[in-house]
Amino acid sequence: MHDLNNETIKSMDVWHIQLPVNAPRDHGIGLVKGAVDIIIVKLTSSSGAVGFGEGSPWSVFTGTAEASFAALNRYMRPHIIGRPLSERQKIISDCALSVAHCTEAKVALETALYDLLGQISGLRVADLLGGAFRERIDLSCSLANPDFDADIMLCERLVDDGVGMVKLKAGFASHQFDMMRLETLRKKFPQLDVRVDFNQGLNVDEAAMRVRDVAGMKPSFIEQPVAAHHFRLMAQLKQMIDVPLLADESVFNSADLNRAILQDICDGISVKIMKTGSLMGSVQLAAQAASAGLSAYGGDMFESGLAHAAGTHMIAASANITLGCEFYQAKYYLETDILATPFVIENGQVVVPDGPGLGVYVDEDKVHHYALNHAGGS
Repeated sequence: MHDLNNETIKSMDVWHIQLPVNAPRDHGIGLVKGAVDIIIVKLTSSSGAVGFGEGSPWSVFTGTAEASFAALNRYMRPHIIGRPLSERQKIISDCALSVAHCTEAKVALETALYDLLGQISGLRVADLLGGAFRERIDLSCSLANPDFDADIMLCERLVDDGVGMVKLKAGFASHQFDMMRLETLRKKFPQLDVRVDFNQGLNVDEAAMRVRDVAGMKPSFIEQPVAAHHFRLMAQLKQMIDVPLLADESVFNSADLNRAILQDICDGISVKIMKTGSLMGSVQLAAQAASAGLSAYGGDMFESGLAHAAGTHMIAASANITLGCEFYQAKYYLETDILATPFVIENGQVVVPDGPGLGVYVDEDKVHHYALNHAGGS
């Protein structure tokens, strides 16, 4: 460990990488296949300590990898290099003001700062965020393969691994296809807790009928059936069904959540660090939801184990995130991860790392191998 008061940020490396995936995934608002784009940030301090962070954008949801790369390398870099690590909150604030949007880039930077601070202080990120409420988090895995037989095979693997929750991605194909998949899951895997997520996939004129039918199958919740801006329709749908309705794309930040609470559009929210652009902001958003009696779960984007680790520490420090997490990508979706050792999932639960900082370590050889672009230096 080193003296924090004497630590400055000496250099920053930024990579845009593409990691191959094992199957296509269709969602209400977009298809993902072949590979996913990820931004990796590495901060090196004056003593040689390093911290890593990840931004995992999705072009139809939060933004593009190219924008995140430029945000970090061009607009944030001048506010980072040479600054004392003790000024980390001011660094985060200055960088947030340096470029609009780009929430994934902002959380990648914040994560790297917390990881660096943890490596120097010996504390876990969860402890730096206020302390852990839990050491294990129930895992949910999403089902979004257009080839439903492949998802059935995945469910068999999940059950064998002790995973007890799945989330069916709906709205990208016919209503009949969605109902068939729900019925099949109920029959073949009665032990699974099944959730349904439309990812904004329903048109206004069909939403009521399709949501009502899906609710009749008694999933544990239904998530974001219509476009993010349709607050009034979300409120109407909430009133017509007797299963919880959750908001994802409608709630990125505290202002969105205030509006959601006032207009009574949901029973709970998805908390994603890539949406809020902040680990601490995510903890605060979950607390805000709790104050209004809303539930929460920990969502993800198309992440590697590095971002999973950051999200795991955030959930560990959030008392109200009780509906599990979706950090399955590194184990069940990516062809290869960038961590030196596998992201830990045991008996269907994510394990909160116990080492300093994020408690995980990046294989930089893999990062370089999969890099499309790299910018380094001071």
